[in-house]
Amino acid sequence: MGLRKHQQNSILKIIFGLLVAVMILFAFKILFSSSEKQAKETAEEFYSYEQEGEFSSSWELFHSSMKKKFTKGHYIQDRAHVFMNHFGVDTFTYTLSKPEKLKSWSMSKEDTAIKDVYKLTVIQTFKGKYGNFDIEQDIFVGKEKDEWTIMWDYNK
Repeated sequence: MGLRKHQQNSILKIIFGLLVAVMILFAFKILFSSSEKQAKETAEEFYSYEQEGEFSSSWELFHSSMKKKFTKGHYIQDRAHVFMNHFGVDTFTYTLSKPEKLKSWSMSKEDTAIKDVYKLTVIQTFKGKYGNFDIEQDIFVGKEKDEWTIMWDYNK
């Protein structure tokens, strides 16, 4: 009788240990995929604003290093002028790749490296007076002061 109770206790300990291990793995998966999901959602939000011509809102999602490259007014004017006027389009469609996690990345040689950045490839499809064409660009999404922000690559 004592041996049988000992076997039951051992089996219960093994089952409990497996359950704890599964819960820990699940917690790590949620934490990782949560960041990946938030990074992709930020990119989706950015390009949704761009599709609607709401360049003021998309500019707000830039990392502070990006905002130093051009003022909000200049960005709004340039994006509307180049994309809408020159291309002769009202909007575009886009696709985003699956985010790829990078341990660290910097926007240019002059910028400080940012840890835990996600790289995504966006393909914007325009259909306008000059025909149909795609623009493909790698974008980077990283946290700044607990907010997910958009960055472009200026490395040469």
